[in-house]
Amino acid sequence: MEPLSHRGLARLSWIDTLYSNFSYGADDFDGEGHEEQKGPPEGSETMPYIDESPTMSPQLSARGQGGGDGISPTPPEGLAPGVEAGKGLEMRKLVLSGFLASEEIYINQLEALLLPMKPLKATATTSQPVLTIQQIETIFYKIQDIYEIHKEFYDNLCPKVQQWDSQVTMGHLFQKLASQLGVYKAFVDNYKVALETAEKCSQSNNQFQKISEELKVKGPKDSKDSHTSVTMEALLYKPIDRVTRSTLVLHDLLKHTPVDHPDYPLLQDALRISQNFLSSINEDIDPRRTAVTTPKGETRQLVKDGFLVEVSESSRKLRHVFLFTDVLLCAKLKKTSAGKHQQYDCKWYIPLADLVFPSPEESEASPQVHPFPDHELEDMKMKISALKSEIQKEKANKGQSRAIERLKKKMFENEFLLLLNSPTIPFRIHNRNGKSYLFLLSSDYERSEWREAIQKLQKKDLQAFVLSSVELQVLTGSCFKLRTVHNIPVTSNKDDDESPGLYGFLHVIVHSAKGFKQSANLYCTLEVDSFGYFVSKAKTRVFRDTTEPKWDEEFEIELEGSQCLRILCYEKCYDKTKVNKDNNEIVDKITGKGQVQLDPQTVETKNWHTDVIEMNGIKVEFSMKFTSRDMSLKRTPSKKQTGVFGVKISVVTKRERSKVPYIVRQCVEEVEKRGIEEVGIYRISGVATDIQALKAVFDANNKDILLMLSDMDINAIAGTLKLYFRELPEPLLTDRLYPAFMEGIALSDPAAKENCMMHLLRSLPDPNLITFLFLLEHLKRVAEKEPINKMSLHNLATVFGPTLLRPSEVESKAHLTSAADIWSHDVMAQVQVLLYYLQHPPISFAELKRNTLYFSTDV
Repeated sequence: MEPLSHRGLARLSWIDTLYSNFSYGADDFDGEGHEEQKGPPEGSETMPYIDESPTMSPQLSARGQGGGDGISPTPPEGLAPGVEAGKGLEMRKLVLSGFLASEEIYINQLEALLLPMKPLKATATTSQPVLTIQQIETIFYKIQDIYEIHKEFYDNLCPKVQQWDSQVTMGHLFQKLASQLGVYKAFVDNYKVALETAEKCSQSNNQFQKISEELKVKGPKDSKDSHTSVTMEALLYKPIDRVTRSTLVLHDLLKHTPVDHPDYPLLQDALRISQNFLSSINEDIDPRRTAVTTPKGETRQLVKDGFLVEVSESSRKLRHVFLFTDVLLCAKLKKTSAGKHQQYDCKWYIPLADLVFPSPEESEASPQVHPFPDHELEDMKMKISALKSEIQKEKANKGQSRAIERLKKKMFENEFLLLLNSPTIPFRIHNRNGKSYLFLLSSDYERSEWREAIQKLQKKDLQAFVLSSVELQVLTGSCFKLRTVHNIPVTSNKDDDESPGLYGFLHVIVHSAKGFKQSANLYCTLEVDSFGYFVSKAKTRVFRDTTEPKWDEEFEIELEGSQCLRILCYEKCYDKTKVNKDNNEIVDKITGKGQVQLDPQTVETKNWHTDVIEMNGIKVEFSMKFTSRDMSLKRTPSKKQTGVFGVKISVVTKRERSKVPYIVRQCVEEVEKRGIEEVGIYRISGVATDIQALKAVFDANNKDILLMLSDMDINAIAGTLKLYFRELPEPLLTDRLYPAFMEGIALSDPAAKENCMMHLLRSLPDPNLITFLFLLEHLKRVAEKEPINKMSLHNLATVFGPTLLRPSEVESKAHLTSAADIWSHDVMAQVQVLLYYLQHPPISFAELKRNTLYFSTDV
């Protein structure tokens, strides 16, 4: 067994985190004195948040729950909509089936843990004991009691689920289970000592070490595996892992139990007891230490300032960076006691005379930047969207300002995390007399702005200098008054009357550019803001050896609360030696850049609006028009059933005598043949005219399809595939099942979620299901090339989720009030649904159809 100082201690520190209140401020994440939140041990399920506020996690935020502040659970609005022909899919049964399956496994784990206890006790009174009685009682403390509680609960619940009746009552069982949670408090209090004792005994006794390294856990009834080997350390962790499971299930059950059902008050009481128990654990812990952070500055003339993410000692820290006429200063906000004037603390400064930018070759020696995992960024976005939704509800219901403030605080914390962890574009600066520094930016545009501002100042006659401590103090003190950027750029810092941005599709035609002094190979990229940072969405072809490129290329860009469009003009570099180590891409030179505000009054017309952006003497002409998201939900079936676009998938597969439509197979084959390593495949828009040409050829079933595909730009082929799915008369995952997918992905209990999500797939018509599984495997293969194409499963889910799964017009009108609500309420959940299936082990059509509703899943 590994020494406690390695895996064991890491696990213990995570347990400490479990008990602390999961409410972070921005200050916790700047890096100073920041303790990283530990994840659960390998092989364990992810522990849900213990939190007393009304938004526990993305899945729970919509649930309305009780907590330490006495808020009672919000009554649910009836049962989930039906998903089986003629019958309602009983979400309560799915929740209970999944929970029962995980209870069976949990009981087997407790049994495996108890198995060596009796023989160990028997030897304890002999002349050669393996362990003393005291050691045995410490290690196995309360395990027998926990086992008996759950065995009785399981034996009573199992027949109720297997002989299901919609009026079945089981609230009293959960109420009793909740009333026995005190035994977990005793177990938790002893947990560290139990682990330490087991570790010491293992080190001093070979016999016990062998026992503790390989305990046999019985597999579930329906499982092929009869036994699994697990360490004692892992099994001792299981009750800790389990402690919040019943609370999560109670949330799910309450949500899907009518208020007039006899179980409702019993489940409500069980939830109250469970939450009070979790709250009491939280109250036993001292409040977390917090470390405040932000900016700092100087006394010359301030030229530019802003928030940048610095990578320092392998962690990300938000800094306020100030560019003065002769010095660059990096600062953070100093800790001050309540009511005191805030001040900046200087982290470092570089006189501009000593500042140099490393070349791509020099960057080779620098440490590589590791991007933050996409799934964690998606989780943050999911939380932000859920919290926005909660705030809107509170405002609509004229809720308490205290509750709204608390929700805003949580939203700020999540937006801060996203701001801190989303940037990936490296911006390196070097002091010729010493140290190098690394910032991460979200866009090439910002990097270019900072670099140009510094280089412009460096053209003056600058002298190197060293600031005395007094001079540095004066300079830093001036930053607070001089700063032009006062708030961290997150939406929770904006006023309520500010524009929420645009949600829908922006059509942009990049026409031409003038003003280049010499011939070059030129192209443009388009960026829009999303969740406070910019994302590259489209790229024109390279116009070779010209001073007046004429692209005339149209793109369709999805907007997610966007307020700004940026156009960047680049000179293409074909020199293979100039590769940026950070992202493995050749460094092209920015020749011009500009941006336009997306004003809803100007943009929201059906007509094209032509404009010119001036950038460094270069003028780029472009046109744009906008389609709102609620308009984009209108799916218009094709009037001619001979084509494939806008025609039901069942009609197309029947006509073709195929399982998967020909268009899907051909586009997938072409992308896998020559586009799987293309950076931003499926994210970067193809040229609209090319996509329309391909659409016409597929609709006409032209014999030249294959020849045209092989010659066409790969982004246009990827765009054609997306357009096919978007123009289906109803989404691939169907209007009928949409509400149930939304309910299923919101379930907190993993086993219940698995039950529900697999059942929903089984409920799809066969052509839809087979096509979906075909697309799923393709997207997984694309994601395998993520190091090259920069498209992870999470990126692909973001691209395809809202296309494959959308509310019908009726659904969106019934539940949502505005285009912005459509995004915040549903789009994140659509992404999560697709992501769930993408992260799932391979799903076989035959296996799926063979499985029954109730099956076991590991916890």
